[in-house]
Amino acid sequence: MSPGDQKAGQAAPAKAPRSIAEARAILEKDQGPRLNLMEVCGTHTAAIAQSGLRSLLPPQIRLVSGPGCPVCVTPSAYIDQLCDLAQQPGHLVLCFGDLIRVPGHRGSLGQAMARGGQVRMIYSPLDALEICRTHPEQTIVLAAVGFETTAPSYALLVKRALQASIGNLRLLTALRRMPPALDLLCSPESGIDGFLAPGHVSAIIGSRAYESYALTYCKPFVVAGFKAEDVLGAIARLVQLCRREMPARGVVENAYPAIVRPDGNQKAQAVLTEVFEYESAAWRGLGVLPESGYRLRGPYAAFDAGPAAAIEDEELPGCRCGELMLGKLEPEDCPLFGRTCRPENPVGPCMVSTEGACGIHFRYLANQAL
Repeated sequence: MSPGDQKAGQAAPAKAPRSIAEARAILEKDQGPRLNLMEVCGTHTAAIAQSGLRSLLPPQIRLVSGPGCPVCVTPSAYIDQLCDLAQQPGHLVLCFGDLIRVPGHRGSLGQAMARGGQVRMIYSPLDALEICRTHPEQTIVLAAVGFETTAPSYALLVKRALQASIGNLRLLTALRRMPPALDLLCSPESGIDGFLAPGHVSAIIGSRAYESYALTYCKPFVVAGFKAEDVLGAIARLVQLCRREMPARGVVENAYPAIVRPDGNQKAQAVLTEVFEYESAAWRGLGVLPESGYRLRGPYAAFDAGPAAAIEDEELPGCRCGELMLGKLEPEDCPLFGRTCRPENPVGPCMVSTEGACGIHFRYLANQAL
């Protein structure tokens, strides 16, 4: 609501908190009904747990974790494909370290290595260029997993590979776009009242990317940084916005202007558009979502390792990661949490990833939950 929209005699809209003290005062004074606020990004989930911010919230304010961990939303069938490729003669699979222990239906990449599969951990997608040059006799398959934050680096890799005439690189793509998932998360059935928008993703797509969802569903979005004071301030602001009358709740506010611009990173968006096109893609727990994945296009399609996007997936036995990422339950509500599912023996990906809610809760909140 802008000042021009304010009716005569109506109180001015509350201002966003400018300090930890102001944020705490807002939360302490809140007497409204229950609110479910989702931190979409796994890095926010970690920051909240590490700093103990939940202890500062009144009982009617509930934080729930969303699908903001790329490893966690990757279907088990994708892991199975990588394992098959790793054990195929003449193939070497490259991936980041947190993907090695994620279980598929037929085991993890680490277990595939134990069976003789060829898997190597990398620290940047661009590491694949030198590996391709030094192993020309092998087909190098890169596990391309991530959101808009890391997708530009994969696009840049493929551009450089084409320019250098590297012919032995392939990408098995499980890159995902965050906005299409918001249609599902914003629906009335989700029960989510407001969203702590992901800072890293927003740096690429911009804060305006959430405006249509805020207006359509009358739910507020606040883009936040990752320091404890930034997250607490954003939560307090979300509470303020959720307490507004309809339709004034449907707004987007950028509390991370040092990094996030309204239109995002134009150069990153340009390279994504050049190299990729949208396609339907499967998300663990959310199903197949239209135009939520990236597919190599034009001359870059030669680097495609094969279809991996729209695969219907079944949850691993007993695992409830899908429900967790929809905000339907807390990690501690899963009967496997801390018992058969632990960091040293994960049943689902949310216990493996550093941005997975189950792993975060186990490391920082397990003494309270178990």
